[in-house]
Amino acid sequence: MLVLVVITALAFDFTNGFHDTGNAMATSIATGALGPRTAVAISGALNFVGAFLSLAVAATIASGLVNTGKVTLTVVAAGLAGGIIWNLVTWLFGIPSSSSHALIGGVIGATMAAAGGSAVLWHGLVSKVIIPAALSPVIAGLVAALGTWLLYRISRSLTAGARGHGFRIGQIGSACMVSLAHGTNDAQKTMGVITLALIANGTLAKGSNAPVWVIVCCALAISLGTYIGGWRVIRTLGKGLVEIEAPQGMAAESASAAIILLSSNFGYSLSTTHVATGSIIGSGLGKRGAEVRWNVAGRMATAWLFTLPSAALVGAGAYALAASVGHTFGVIVVLVVLAALAGYIFYRSRGNKVDHNNVNAEWTGTVAPADAPAETAAA
Repeated sequence: MLVLVVITALAFDFTNGFHDTGNAMATSIATGALGPRTAVAISGALNFVGAFLSLAVAATIASGLVNTGKVTLTVVAAGLAGGIIWNLVTWLFGIPSSSSHALIGGVIGATMAAAGGSAVLWHGLVSKVIIPAALSPVIAGLVAALGTWLLYRISRSLTAGARGHGFRIGQIGSACMVSLAHGTNDAQKTMGVITLALIANGTLAKGSNAPVWVIVCCALAISLGTYIGGWRVIRTLGKGLVEIEAPQGMAAESASAAIILLSSNFGYSLSTTHVATGSIIGSGLGKRGAEVRWNVAGRMATAWLFTLPSAALVGAGAYALAASVGHTFGVIVVLVVLAALAGYIFYRSRGNKVDHNNVNAEWTGTVAPADAPAETAAA
């Protein structure tokens, strides 16, 4: 069962990678600072490096949210199922939701189903997850708005062509910093879950840090997922929220990188999606005459509100299924159902395919590019 749980955790890490690629590279792809394939390759490599730079967030996930004494391998497997399903559903619709909150919600839901609400460390959940989730997009938006205003102010004597060329070069550096920061934060979450599973199995003592092999495996999984490219989410972030110019992109990426790195240092399980989205909206607010599509932002915010409880419900349901069948065989049943759902979601995505060829197509109000079949685009 431990092997199954580790494989499932790495599968989640993979979905985290392709779901969150847009947080680092959407604006650089949208402005043409980097080609789509080059962008995801660079992001994947830097996510790998970033995974080795900090373990503070991994420690928060492993021991700061639930009572590890109440956690079993069945709980961990069910929690991962909740996180994966939410990631895949939101990816299908091109919604940049939080992989972090999907994972945390899944684990908490499964834990509550197994041991009740007393097994959840509510103070840690509020202080290290919910409060940062509420504050981070606002802070990122304000920083990015100010940065955008300053960049346009400083470069006001330049021609539009010279300004765009210079800031597209600057975007390469700022996008790389976001990718590195993403590795320091998001890769740690799966490390924390695998460490939690190892503690539940008795392989590690309570309070242990992630072993080296766990760090390496998680770094590889998230970097590979990043390289695959979550084109549907990249399209929403790069084209759906704001029509971004290079100075805005550089300001948004710089704000995101600074906030994510700071949160990683303090062990906050921050949603990099919330930060990146807030930064992109802020870049629209900081440029005179820029249009922010608030209807798209509203749909994203609604998804954010439902992420924790929805993933928790799936996690709780997965635990109930596994426990009713029998814990070891039940986990296998849960993973088979998970694989079937993942296959169906992938099949649905082929109907309105988004990839590196059409990710920058004109925004039509939906993640589906204009040349997608009308029936599928409406769905």
